[in-house]
Amino acid sequence: MSAAGFDFAAWPPQLAPEQLEILIQKATSKALISGLLYLPPGYPLDSPPPQAAIHAPLSLFPAPFPRESFKLAQEIQSVYDTLYAQIAMDTPFLDEVMGADQGVGRVDEFIGELWRGWKELRDSGRISQPLHLGLFRSDYLLHTPEDGSSTLKQVEFNTISVSFGSLSQRIAELHRHLLLSTNAYFGSSPHLKPENLPKNGTIAGLAKGLAAGHAAYISSGGSPTSKILFVVQPGERNVFDQRWLEYELLETHNIHSVRQTFKELITSSSVDSPSSLLHVSPKDSPERDIEISVVYYRSGYMPNEYPSPEYYETRFRLESSKAIKCPTIPLQLAGGKKVQQVLGRKGLVERFLPNHSQSQIDDLRKTFMDMWGLDEGSQTTVGSQVSEDASSEPLGTRKARQEYASLVLKPQREGGGNNVYKEDIPAFLDSLPPQEREAWIAMRLIEVPKGVKGWLVRAGSLDFAATSERAVQAEVVSELGIFGWALFGEGKIAGEEEVGWLVRTKGKDSNEGGVATGFSVLDSVLLV
Repeated sequence: MSAAGFDFAAWPPQLAPEQLEILIQKATSKALISGLLYLPPGYPLDSPPPQAAIHAPLSLFPAPFPRESFKLAQEIQSVYDTLYAQIAMDTPFLDEVMGADQGVGRVDEFIGELWRGWKELRDSGRISQPLHLGLFRSDYLLHTPEDGSSTLKQVEFNTISVSFGSLSQRIAELHRHLLLSTNAYFGSSPHLKPENLPKNGTIAGLAKGLAAGHAAYISSGGSPTSKILFVVQPGERNVFDQRWLEYELLETHNIHSVRQTFKELITSSSVDSPSSLLHVSPKDSPERDIEISVVYYRSGYMPNEYPSPEYYETRFRLESSKAIKCPTIPLQLAGGKKVQQVLGRKGLVERFLPNHSQSQIDDLRKTFMDMWGLDEGSQTTVGSQVSEDASSEPLGTRKARQEYASLVLKPQREGGGNNVYKEDIPAFLDSLPPQEREAWIAMRLIEVPKGVKGWLVRAGSLDFAATSERAVQAEVVSELGIFGWALFGEGKIAGEEEVGWLVRTKGKDSNEGGVATGFSVLDSVLLV
């Protein structure tokens, strides 16, 4: 497979052992200096001030990606931003697809709890803020089937707690540094030149979205001294990815931030009546009753983050406030895998995007992969003929059994580690209670370029391993993510923008791609 004469199977170029060692030393030093960092394993859950840090896992060489596919992903991000904004504003659609009365929430308790809390707020007239804020990331793989074609295919669209925006900018800067400091990687490839390494301004772009939400809050009567609330996980090792956004908000926009976990917010947060203003009084802070303009969730997307009813009650308390939520509950629900699957139905994208051209919609649809629900019961929705079977299983489940070798099953979850792949599918279907089929979708696996290799550098450690032990060459898969933001409400888009990109590279034998879960490394783009 080639793009503009590029041979993916010949990547990366060969280096002498001493050149590789120099590259590793330069890369890890640059990572430590520039803030491409994690907290070390074992960081306490009570999140004391950091006293040490390690560099994040990283790739020594940027990942080759076709220039035209990269350009397409950037161009359609605004269309995707608008699409998911419109979905989040379509309450009847979300009730039907994700609700607990007739949708996924009937069988997925986590989704059901969120939906029921949102519906109660709606029914009691306690939705005080009409605006939604989304910081998004649309993830793609390059699809290269045996017919020799090459197309961009979407893995998923993320609407809550999109991570690695800041560190994606830092790894792009790191690869440019390696290019400059080693005479274009020791002259090892004609493709390694500055014009093929696109610059990445994700930090400023994502902060601009948060600042737009803050400005909208103030313009509607909020206090100019209000702050943005980062709702974070306890013991967050990826804290530096978040801190870069805090610093950008402060230094560029003069907006202050405050960090709290859900557990802390149970007692530290309050919503005033009748103003619906959200205030936070952090336990160890001299400041009391801090007015909040934007609630920015870097947590709250997994069931284990709500271990008791108090946590859900806290989420709903924040949702009821005048603060602008990033995201709101409906926008979080819009990011469900079931929504992604349903969007493949004829005419649905057009319904949500009446003001977009057919060519824009066609470009969007070309990124869709074949998907269906395990609960689907008709040939039309499943999408192909399924052999007759006397069992009572729906067609969607039977099709997944017959075609398991080319599929992945996905639940309504974010964060990595939740999917079921290929050979594991039949046994999983045997164990899946019939009533839970509605919560799962089947997706055709994307056929990525074969033979691409990479040098993967493990996350730093404090055991001072030899340089040669820290880098591993392996056959790899690289996933491209495009960031965007949108501020919207009451049927209108107030602001929207594509703001940067991310590459995560993983070993070919790894099915998951979440960097924070330990399966992959941070990477950047080499346009070919």
